[in-house]
Amino acid sequence: MIGSEEELDDLLSTPSAGLAADLAAGSGDLAVLGAGGKMGPSLCRLARRALDAAGRTGDQVYAVSRWSDPAAARSLAAHGVRPVAFDLLSGADLGALPDAADVVFMVGAKFGTGTAPYLAWEVNAALPSAVARRYPKARIAAFSTGNVYPFVPVSSGGCAEEDPVGPVGEYAMSCLGRERVFQHAAATRGTPLALIRLNYALDLRYGVLADLALAVRAGRAVDLTTGHVNVVWQGYANEVALRLLRHAAPHPFVVNLTGPETASVRAIATGFAASFGVEAVFAGVEAPTALLSDASLCHRLFGLPEVSLETLVDWQAGWIASGLPVSGKNTRFDVRDGRF
Repeated sequence: MIGSEEELDDLLSTPSAGLAADLAAGSGDLAVLGAGGKMGPSLCRLARRALDAAGRTGDQVYAVSRWSDPAAARSLAAHGVRPVAFDLLSGADLGALPDAADVVFMVGAKFGTGTAPYLAWEVNAALPSAVARRYPKARIAAFSTGNVYPFVPVSSGGCAEEDPVGPVGEYAMSCLGRERVFQHAAATRGTPLALIRLNYALDLRYGVLADLALAVRAGRAVDLTTGHVNVVWQGYANEVALRLLRHAAPHPFVVNLTGPETASVRAIATGFAASFGVEAVFAGVEAPTALLSDASLCHRLFGLPEVSLETLVDWQAGWIASGLPVSGKNTRFDVRDGRF
């Protein structure tokens, strides 16, 4: 079990030998754009530790965000990361951003875009154009989402990278727009690019498992309509994002990033109920389709996630039972109309 936020953050930022070896082959500074989000701080700490392990102690990790929480910026600085306070949506000249050989693009707008779809397009599609022009020769690993795919039969194993896209709703469409804008930069300026179609990274403070565990413990009904989901340990997701910088190419490299399981919502909720000594309450029945991705390519390149779904469920139950902090932000993984 993981008994504190400090222990969790240390585990999330511990680099593997494979990551250190990949980064040892590179050089230059790294800029992480959107570093103040859910995944950004742990990715920045992971990058700093991996660069140090690779012998690149002089290369900087710049964490770019508005940093509305100064304490988060101070914490990163204490771990050797350089916070850069910058509002990417302010219209300010991006030339003020630090130069970098490598860029991880983590900026995104999802929640609230159902009622303000223009925000999704501004953040998810327009901003990438400005970023790509600021860093025309940098290697860019840009986070996208599995939402660019259509819902598919649960038995299918999920969409592979070569399958047709079919985004549902304006959030998903704007994320496909982000991909297309970055692809334009690769095609017209030769920008090396990797696109990361992520499905539900898990940090014990938030994520699909936290949503389900909190609902079960509170006696709330778990809607089974979206009865299956892909999830992955956030430490693995961050590591893959950094390792993909080495695979960035003018012919963009597209990778699905998630765990190997098609996870049953009913089974996970039932397991949490047993851990908490309560009865799981369900509503609805499982739909025959879900938003699922086949991440076989990712697993061939980087191995399977080091933390299994079974272990994650155990960790999550212990975290909630111990009253450790949660974000209070629901993933809304069960939304099926694309309105977030």
